[in-house]
Amino acid sequence: MAVDEQKLSELVQRGVQDMGATISGFLVYLGDRLGLFRALKEGGPATTSQRATRTNLAERYVHEWLCSQAAGGTVSYDPTTKRFFLTEEQCACYADERSPTCFLGAYAGIASLFADESALLAAFRNGNGVGWHQHDSRLFSGTARFFRPGYEAHLLSEWIPALAGVGGTLERGATAVDVGCGYGVTTVLLAKHYPQSQFLGCDYHAPSIQRSGSVPSPTK
Repeated sequence: MAVDEQKLSELVQRGVQDMGATISGFLVYLGDRLGLFRALKEGGPATTSQRATRTNLAERYVHEWLCSQAAGGTVSYDPTTKRFFLTEEQCACYADERSPTCFLGAYAGIASLFADESALLAAFRNGNGVGWHQHDSRLFSGTARFFRPGYEAHLLSEWIPALAGVGGTLERGATAVDVGCGYGVTTVLLAKHYPQSQFLGCDYHAPSIQRSGSVPSPTK
């Protein structure tokens, strides 16, 4: 069969974009684990040397990381002062844990996929599947961390009111079960907001239950 050069070119471009996104995503994940985004948010504009000193990291690596992030648009750079900083929009996506648009938890979840390689390869060969409880721990903490801001922003103010009669029932007092509650983010939010009701969070992944109500750490 003759090769369609146009289709081939489109596939190559897509492959290159996917490769770049994969590598970029890993660098974002490293920056989160190392506290670099948090340092940029809390410390303000800084040179490579200043940022390395404040984070107690090797300056050469911090410099390369900052340059890569500036090139990718997740960090900003002022060539006049040679300082790196975060805009409000960048902060909302990469440094503000309470922002509904913060992506950091998602990158941790994606990192967990690579750690699950052996289990997934085996599942393809034996057809036995991979249980939720068998995944890398970053999938659980990353999921909770990624969705938590959205729940806090919308669950009580929009989603519950959209369910006819549910809010009033919970205010008067009822019993509700959160099946597959994970870290129990929604369970705890509802319980605090509706003290007259009882909420039971259920999940067969014991470590998630043990962490219920906590704020996932990027180092976990």
